[in-house]
Amino acid sequence: MNSIEVKNLTKKFGDFVSVNNISFSVKKGEVFGFLGANGAGKSTTIRMLCGILKPTSGDATIGGFSVIHQPEKVKLKIGYMSQKFSLYNDLTVEENINFFAGVYGIERNILVERKKWILTIADLKGREKLLTSSLPGGIKQRLALGTAVIHKPEIVFLDEPTSGVDPIARRNFWELINSLSDDGTTVVVTTHYLEEAEYCNNIILIDSGRLIAEGNPKELKAKYITSKILEVQCDNVTEAIEILEKQNFVDDSNIFGNNIHISVNDNFVSQEQIINALSANSINIYKIEEVMPTLEDVFIHLVDKK
Repeated sequence: MNSIEVKNLTKKFGDFVSVNNISFSVKKGEVFGFLGANGAGKSTTIRMLCGILKPTSGDATIGGFSVIHQPEKVKLKIGYMSQKFSLYNDLTVEENINFFAGVYGIERNILVERKKWILTIADLKGREKLLTSSLPGGIKQRLALGTAVIHKPEIVFLDEPTSGVDPIARRNFWELINSLSDDGTTVVVTTHYLEEAEYCNNIILIDSGRLIAEGNPKELKAKYITSKILEVQCDNVTEAIEILEKQNFVDDSNIFGNNIHISVNDNFVSQEQIINALSANSINIYKIEEVMPTLEDVFIHLVDKK
């Protein structure tokens, strides 16, 4: 059973096409990743799916309701957490929880139980009177998620929820996302951290408003990365990548953190070819190893191909 059905969804701002005729579906209870670089059209799509922004054309059903014809009913089915924390910094933790409970019309006896749950997941028991502005990013993030799902929605949209927080806080947040999914909540997450997509059941990749790939992480890597990937650690990375791109044994080469990922073809025989090419240009090599392809490799491959 699908919680979300998107058909030919398009959004234009004047002559600019922000989202270009995308279609996909999301199953009930799955964690669905919506991935792409900043400015790709992810947030615009989420706002349309939440009934906040009207599509130029196409439609989507969220929990059985049309975002065009029944946007107010859509809003009753969902929770939403924006990339800029949807909390009031000048209110205390408890005041924020009470405010969102009032917005969703939660009865007092239910609020007691939900408040305990939120304080537990955010690690804020006994700190209800703290001003929200004083909270560390990771804790504020979990509090924001708690208030977004305080009414136990069927579907929750998380728009860049881990932007600007440290890796440990991101990992803890994803544990919380998975627990929501285990309880049957459908979770749609937008992110530009491609390594986070490994946590998703299914994902779509979007670039310049167009859907360029979809599937689960394993399927995408198997489909689009068929060559061996080598990671090269060296100095003068920019110069090194220019040299490697000219070699007949290299299909693709891209900067990956502080290193280089190269996709090699049938002309590749051994790592000596890489060593010889770089050493001839006085570039020091510290490490070369074969690595498993990542979703970042997939995304770069697809964007470069386009």
